[in-house]
Amino acid sequence: MTTRKPSESRIRTRMARTGESYATARAGLSGARTSPKPVTDAGWALRGGLHAETSNLTNVLAHLGGDAAPARLSEAMLLGVGGGLGAGYMLWEIKGQTPNLFLGFRYRWTFHDWAERTMDRLGVGYQVKTTGSSKAAATALHEQLADGAPVLVTPDRQVVGYWHLPPEYALAGRGRPVFSGARRSPVVAYAAADDGIRLDDRNLAPLTVDADTLAEARARVSSTKNRMIVVHTVPEEIALADAVRAGIADCITQLDAKAATVALPAWSKWSRLVTDQRNAKGWPKLYGKGGMATTLLSVWEHVEPAGLTGGNLRDLYADFLEEAAPLLGDSADAAADAAALFRQAARLWHDVAETALPWDVPEYARIRELVATISAGVAAGDSAVADRVEAAETLWDLIAEYDRKPPAEPDLARLSEQIQAVHDTEREAVGALRHVVG
Repeated sequence: MTTRKPSESRIRTRMARTGESYATARAGLSGARTSPKPVTDAGWALRGGLHAETSNLTNVLAHLGGDAAPARLSEAMLLGVGGGLGAGYMLWEIKGQTPNLFLGFRYRWTFHDWAERTMDRLGVGYQVKTTGSSKAAATALHEQLADGAPVLVTPDRQVVGYWHLPPEYALAGRGRPVFSGARRSPVVAYAAADDGIRLDDRNLAPLTVDADTLAEARARVSSTKNRMIVVHTVPEEIALADAVRAGIADCITQLDAKAATVALPAWSKWSRLVTDQRNAKGWPKLYGKGGMATTLLSVWEHVEPAGLTGGNLRDLYADFLEEAAPLLGDSADAAADAAALFRQAARLWHDVAETALPWDVPEYARIRELVATISAGVAAGDSAVADRVEAAETLWDLIAEYDRKPPAEPDLARLSEQIQAVHDTEREAVGALRHVVG
């Protein structure tokens, strides 16, 4: 089959229109059935990925494991073995700022908790290093890199810079960073260069961050103590079928919990609050005087893979269930049923995102194009700094303007109905999952 290399502008436009990730949009335009050979930098293959947490751990295992079983695991398989999906709706409220929305889509939101639990399940050997000193943390990082060891670290996205979130002092006047309050996200530091540290954050070309900036970003939240994870042992074989079943059981437990914040009831709670005019936490009261554009963008960027978070992960989990089916024996049909329901949920999530930030509103289409430009620019690494900076400056200026005067009234009633439809479908999917492990 002949493939063609699409232009970057066409890729960005498709990302903005469909909500697809950079890699998916590029593949869709080129007609390629397989991913292109990854760029190798300092011995590290830049394989990309969808979700920071799952892709970076996948790539570390692939780099270190050689022919060992964990090195051959896909990102989808690692998501499933690690507990799969979560559900969460939270607001961070800071005096003087618009309440900031966070949506959780993965099992165990804290990266180090999820990563360590997943590696334990796979029998991967690793070491966790912490220190209260940013200088000592930087020294330890350089020592590991000098030894050729890739390191998982969790810098603050705002401080590390390449996502070009606005500085805190500018938030009140220029729009707030999407995902603020949950900005820490894992990256792989894989090499030291003359101009800084090379990072892998799903980028497909070298991405460099100044060493002092990275140290500051790692130290941003003192409670994490500059935490870093160094993987040192990857087993030759793993009991993958057992790991798959344990991961599915974790997913059921997480989604089926009664908590209204961190389990499926969170979606029903959110559905009600979107239209509740009496509740102080209802959207009509929270955003009646401004800030709605930021929140609608936050919904779109959390849900769709085109943004910085990796999206709602439901399609990726369906990939896991289909990949795991041969390991599940008589439960394979139940896994297929659950996969189909999670794919249906993914389509419903796309509807939620489209209602929140409609493509047919030109101002919102422009916002989506700017987000896609930033994401594509991160994928392109150091060569796209200027494109990212320009897009981010425009994005935050427009968001601040639309927070004051929205270009269109949001259809909150429809949004509420769609969120509830997601809940109902995912509830049915969890029921199908029970037949897999029951």
